[in-house]
Amino acid sequence: MKNSLTLITAIVAAAAATPALSADLKVTIEKSNGRMLSPENASCISTPNDKSAPGPNKSLPLSWAKGPKGTRSYAVTMVDPDVPTDFSLFNKDDKAIPKDFKRMEFVHWVLADIPASRTTLAEGADGGGPSVSGLPLERTDHGRRGQNGAGGGNLKDGPHGGYMGACPPWNDERVHSYHVTVYALDVDRLNLPDLFTRADLLAAAKGHILASGSRELFYTMNAKARK
Repeated sequence: MKNSLTLITAIVAAAAATPALSADLKVTIEKSNGRMLSPENASCISTPNDKSAPGPNKSLPLSWAKGPKGTRSYAVTMVDPDVPTDFSLFNKDDKAIPKDFKRMEFVHWVLADIPASRTTLAEGADGGGPSVSGLPLERTDHGRRGQNGAGGGNLKDGPHGGYMGACPPWNDERVHSYHVTVYALDVDRLNLPDLFTRADLLAAAKGHILASGSRELFYTMNAKARK
């Protein structure tokens, strides 16, 4: 009996000494129209003839709850998992891309090493207008920019950093979803290469994520898809 009590006491003491993971972080996106992404935060917007034009492309106004004890930095990613795999079908007058067409991910935003003192990113903080070549992959006062999908997943067409807003094909019958995730990390800086992708960030963050939270927004330029 004495040995059992000793074992129970040791287990309780060990549990108390182990930092518990926080519940998911609450992530807030200001100015979203319900669950729809605002055109202000899109890189393409609808035109009167149901086609598309360059959008304001302002990075999302984003905030999140403070991370758990031990949080030393944050990271942010934004991904669209609904991109059609055949780019030749995009924006064709004589073709519609069906909802069940094969899809893939496109990375819109990667930001690492956000200081633990910061829990907000103002609208336009990491992209405030249309940009052909993106923003430099550099360290800023609000975080270190990673490569978005416009530069290619392996950087072959990059570098292309900063926020890249929604721009789904206007002939796509599926309303695209955009997954914005914030990670609370137990390190000041992740061990990342000079030019890094979302995959690099997630690999470096493995074992360092104390908590995370996500918001899902939707966007389309196809009036029929909205119905």
